[in-house]
Amino acid sequence: MKIETYGDFEAMAIDVANVIATDLSEILQHQDRALLAVPGGTTPGPIFDDLCAADLDWSRVDVILTDERWVPETHERSNTRLVRERLLTHRAAAARMVPLFAPVPEPEQALEQLGEIVGRQLPLAVAVLGMGADMHTASLFPDSAELEAALKPDAPVILPVRPDSQPEARVTLAAHVLNGALRKHIVFKGADKRAALEKALHLPAIQAPIRAVIDGATVHWTES
Repeated sequence: MKIETYGDFEAMAIDVANVIATDLSEILQHQDRALLAVPGGTTPGPIFDDLCAADLDWSRVDVILTDERWVPETHERSNTRLVRERLLTHRAAAARMVPLFAPVPEPEQALEQLGEIVGRQLPLAVAVLGMGADMHTASLFPDSAELEAALKPDAPVILPVRPDSQPEARVTLAAHVLNGALRKHIVFKGADKRAALEKALHLPAIQAPIRAVIDGATVHWTES
């Protein structure tokens, strides 16, 4: 694990966007296509605003979410909506999105179909991950009854999860899928999350899910 520290969030967003673009360009020199996994939530929006203008062959890039809330794309909490509005625009409009949601009431109803689609695109070329103060990443939450299954090396590529702390059902890429990315970047801000990261280094993944993906990753952090 390597830690990069920044003076402010704006500087971090610009640098992370540049690093991701460089990773994708390098990987596309050796592969026909590259699969980029990105998080939802509030942190990645400014990164997407910079990344979408990167000068690379976006027509050979597939984009997938690390996890998704089981809500329609029109919903304000939809990660898919965030990606379409702030990443898949400008030059990056040429990229192709791999779905992690289907318009059915429960994720289990679409799991087999979505899993087959995702499985055909793997492995991940670049994974961008966030982390919560509770040490979760993607939708691998420590208070999720499904966490143990999601951490198994032979877990399905995507799993439904219903953490007690979250208002809706979710789907998440399994830990082994995220950890198998050629390049991994973990991005977060705040002193509380930096302390959580330090704590996670001394805990098993079942207590600190970020631990399952941190080896070999670059951590990008700013206090504010």
